Amino acid sequence: HLLLFLLFVGPFNCFASYSRATELFYSLNEGLPAGVLIGSLARDLRLPSAGGQHPASLQPPLSFTLASHGLGGQYVQLDNRSGELHTSAVEIDREALCVESSGATIFGGSAAVSSSSPSPESCQLLLDVLVLPQEYFRLVKVKIAIRDVNDNAPRFPVPHIRLSVPENAPVNTRLAIEHPALDPDTGTNGVQTYRLRDNYGVFTLDVEENESGERTPYLIVMGALDRETQDEYVTVIVAEDGGTPPLVGSATLTIGISDINDNCPQFNDSQLNITLYGNSSLGTHVATVHAVDMDLGSNAQITYSYSQKVPQPSRDLFHLNESTGAIILSTKVDGDTPRLHRLIILGNGPGCIPAVITVLVTIIKVMMRPPEVVPRFIANEVEGVVFLKELEPINTPIAFFTIKDPDEKYKVSCYLDGDGPFRLSPYKPYNNEYLLETTKPLDFETQQLYEISVVAWNSEGFHVKKVIKVQVLDDNDNSPVFSEQLIELSIEENNVPNAFLTKLHATDADSGERGQVSYFLGPDAPSYFALDKTTGVLTVSTQLDREEKEKYRYTVKAVDSGFPPRESIATVTITVLDKNDNSPRFINKDFSFFVPENFPGFGEIGVISVTDADAGQNGWVALSVLNGSDIFVIDTGKGVLRAKVSLDREQQSSYVLWIEAVDGGDPALSSTAKITILLLDINDNPPLVLFPQSNMSYLLVLPSTLPGSPITEVYAVDKDTGMNAVIAYSIIGRRGPRPESFRIDPKTGNITLEESLMQNDYGLYRLLVKVSDHGYPEPLHSTVMVNLFVNDTVSNESYIESLLRKEPDISVEEKQPQISIEPTHKKMESASCMPTLVALSIISLSSIALVTGMGIYICLRKGKKHHRAEENLEVQIPLNGRINLHMLEKKPVEISNI
Repeated sequence: HLLLFLLFVGPFNCFASYSRATELFYSLNEGLPAGVLIGSLARDLRLPSAGGQHPASLQPPLSFTLASHGLGGQYVQLDNRSGELHTSAVEIDREALCVESSGATIFGGSAAVSSSSPSPESCQLLLDVLVLPQEYFRLVKVKIAIRDVNDNAPRFPVPHIRLSVPENAPVNTRLAIEHPALDPDTGTNGVQTYRLRDNYGVFTLDVEENESGERTPYLIVMGALDRETQDEYVTVIVAEDGGTPPLVGSATLTIGISDINDNCPQFNDSQLNITLYGNSSLGTHVATVHAVDMDLGSNAQITYSYSQKVPQPSRDLFHLNESTGAIILSTKVDGDTPRLHRLIILGNGPGCIPAVITVLVTIIKVMMRPPEVVPRFIANEVEGVVFLKELEPINTPIAFFTIKDPDEKYKVSCYLDGDGPFRLSPYKPYNNEYLLETTKPLDFETQQLYEISVVAWNSEGFHVKKVIKVQVLDDNDNSPVFSEQLIELSIEENNVPNAFLTKLHATDADSGERGQVSYFLGPDAPSYFALDKTTGVLTVSTQLDREEKEKYRYTVKAVDSGFPPRESIATVTITVLDKNDNSPRFINKDFSFFVPENFPGFGEIGVISVTDADAGQNGWVALSVLNGSDIFVIDTGKGVLRAKVSLDREQQSSYVLWIEAVDGGDPALSSTAKITILLLDINDNPPLVLFPQSNMSYLLVLPSTLPGSPITEVYAVDKDTGMNAVIAYSIIGRRGPRPESFRIDPKTGNITLEESLMQNDYGLYRLLVKVSDHGYPEPLHSTVMVNLFVNDTVSNESYIESLLRKEPDISVEEKQPQISIEPTHKKMESASCMPTLVALSIISLSSIALVTGMGIYICLRKGKKHHRAEENLEVQIPLNGRINLHMLEKKPVEISNI
């Protein structure tokens, strides 16, 4: 629709559109991520919306649109409102976009890629952007130059470069390396230098740059070369670009030294002396000459020929093979044949002066025929070679030999020449018959070939030799032998699957198939071990876990291919080495310890049990307290938890600690556990009396107070808990006109009036109250003095205070308060008569105690009547003034333990 609109309005606005055509130039690096700002078209075009020339209310909204989403459009994102141009999610790769050598522009609608020249700025992204509405319409051509970054390393087109240099190449010879490295980057980011990793002291590299900027490496010869000394040099050629940091690429460079004909044939000896019997048959081998040329190929080809100094009769008598240098007797020796022949032989090489050797042949004329040696083989024989199996029994016959003189004139004898387990002995009763046989079993592995000779000579000293070769045939008489009978291996646990363990090696002294060894796992080998039958490579297909199994022991077999096959067995032991793959593990995640308070400092609170399945240092565990380390300490070796100081439950009843266990691995692994310490209460606090606050305080009791009325109370608390904090109140001492007129509630501490007060009951009453807990094993208590002044008024306060300052003469009653305590434990069931017997015993003891107590009480009553008159006198002293009972001073009482 937009294109149709432009086509419609184009003819009427062609001049305006042409006048508003604009070009913008930007540049950015290749490989940038999405969202990088390239430029702002609105700002760079100085449009009214960007410059603020008109009020915002009068400005129509601008719109920026790519004319076409072609090839270049996929690399940018254009904000239609702001005109900001950003990189897209498609990464710009300069080397993929622009082929600088082509010099072409690739169009994609209104977006294209240009690479017209090899300069760094030649790779451009071309965009056509339309600016709307009509009053601001213009076509903006945006050119974005893609700058090269060093994101490619030099790369040789082939991994292996071969170069040939003649061995006679002079110093400073330059040879171009035909496969230079390629780098898609440009400028200094391209290939800059080459170097050799090893120049062997005879090579170096130089770089030449042509007009197009291409750099070609040249190999320069810096020293003399000799193919016969070293025929090949293998090194690595490295190409490096100029980026920061530089990137490199490499290839193997093999420099072959080609041969030139710089060596000539040479004989090892200058003269050979040969003796030849005159009765030798035609074709008898006389000698062989051999020359050596250190060159290669055609440069090392040698031909042999007689010198022109060798007379023709000698040439006719002895034939020289020009290729092998072998000399053979070509005509029969007769009486006219010269006894001495001097054969001068030339070793000819291409372009060389011939090498010379002299063969001096002496012919011994024979007037008689030599003895004859006629063999008749029993064992298998082919062309003079006898084949015997090893382990053949002793005295195995090989051949019969008939020894005779053809002229029947001379006595002929014979003997066996050569080493080996053989014997030649006369075969009776025949004359001149000899038997060749073995003297002990043959062993192929000890020696495979024997060469022996049957020598016959007559009485004139003439010798004849018959050479026999004995080839020992192999048999499967050897079992494979492992290089080690006990193969001890180790591997770290958590190995990769199919991890290599070792390569087994067994040898078999037999030959051929009989010596070929195959490897097999024994029946006791676990299924996850694998052994390659051919190579002997032992692998494990799964991960091993030392904590599951630390040692493996099984057998392996080496079996040869003989018939029947022979085998041997070796033992493989594998130790799985530990890795720190297990964290320390506490037996419990939460530990709870109950500790009596006032536990002595550094006493053992409890033991923290922790284990680590790893071994060695990986299994060493160190314990530490993460919190509360100022109070608690832990024995890192034994795990014993201790408190540095004595603990007081009344200050803190429980502690929550976190204990960390760290193993000795690298890196170390750790775990934590929660420790809860609960302090058990000990009866270490006596009751604390809060009221009355002082032994010197007193309370006015009106005579009109009715019996059963509450007078006051004793209030105490105990910091302990449980039975240690259950408080009982009792009056253990009294003084006054009629002290039994007051009683105290053992549970609440409320003091009430028991009887009506009479005229003669006026005066000061002093009650010694014992506040006791029910602690175990020994209850604790405190005492407080309760002072009650029975009178209508308090008229003389100083007199009362003087009475209070006097030390009261009160006899202490040792009477335990009786408090019914709700049981907190279940009643014990009894199926026997034991509780009944205990109850009867308690009743009997209580009866005796009651009678005794009543007697003591009567005596005390008589003694108290003597003091009552004096107390009445003190009470009846007139008192001046009245005292407000609510203004009585109450002071803290000092509690004493009895």
